[in-house]
Amino acid sequence: MPEPRPSAAPRRPPGRLPVAAERRSLFDRLVEFISPGPDSKDELIESLAEAEHRELIGPESRAMLEGVLRMADLTAGDAMVAAPRMDLLDIDAPYDELLATVIDTGHSRFPVFEDRRDNVIGILMAKDLLKLQRAPELNLRTLLRPAVFVPESKGLNELLRDFRSNRNHLAIVIDEFGNTAGLITIEDVLEEIVGEIEDEFDDREPDEAGIVSLADGSLRVAGDASIEAVNQAFGVELPEDEFDTIGGFIAHQLGHVPRRGETAELAGLRFSVMLTRGGAVRWFRVARLPAGADA
Repeated sequence: MPEPRPSAAPRRPPGRLPVAAERRSLFDRLVEFISPGPDSKDELIESLAEAEHRELIGPESRAMLEGVLRMADLTAGDAMVAAPRMDLLDIDAPYDELLATVIDTGHSRFPVFEDRRDNVIGILMAKDLLKLQRAPELNLRTLLRPAVFVPESKGLNELLRDFRSNRNHLAIVIDEFGNTAGLITIEDVLEEIVGEIEDEFDDREPDEAGIVSLADGSLRVAGDASIEAVNQAFGVELPEDEFDTIGGFIAHQLGHVPRRGETAELAGLRFSVMLTRGGAVRWFRVARLPAGADA
């Protein structure tokens, strides 16, 4: 006698999902109804804050993700160093003057101009300047690398992609009329994502007062260093009764929060802004003014 054939599994009506899939879909819809996803960037940032609060992500991860989101709305003009605060080299300057500028500023790359500051003709790597010391007969022009020019309106996302693909680390920012508006480096772009990046000035830890000596004899002073600490370090008498930090005092004197590269001269000292972060000065480079200079 033939064995009975197993009955076929009941067929699903066309277009009908499996029961498990239906349940998952229903559950997903229920979760979305109870706790809908973010509909804007601000809501997404709030979600990241909630995720950090619930310890789903760490503070560093949250800060970096927020930086990525905010960077999408920023342009080269938002993160650049403005033209008046650019450190440039004159193509016709003597070697000793060029070397002094390189040592004083500590950058690794410099725009080079001819005749006027607005006429940038190339980029000089600081390390290439040593070739002139070994072979003075070399023409500085032969050491220049092509300058990259970008408009102020160029998005930071696109600029970072260009930096990576072209292996450039510095670009000259121009305004709508073709004039030099400033410069921007790959570090400036990355700091919008990851926050402050320590540079060659930061290879030593500051003391408890936020002050550390630099190789050229000047001092690096934290923006939140107390005015009392600055007075003791330099033997000056800046007022200590109205402001707690040197950054707050200098911002008051200038009438605005200083930007990177900006300087202020007070009590025989020159305060140069090395780094800003979050609307405040992170580091000043402080040096004494030459004898007879007006403070």
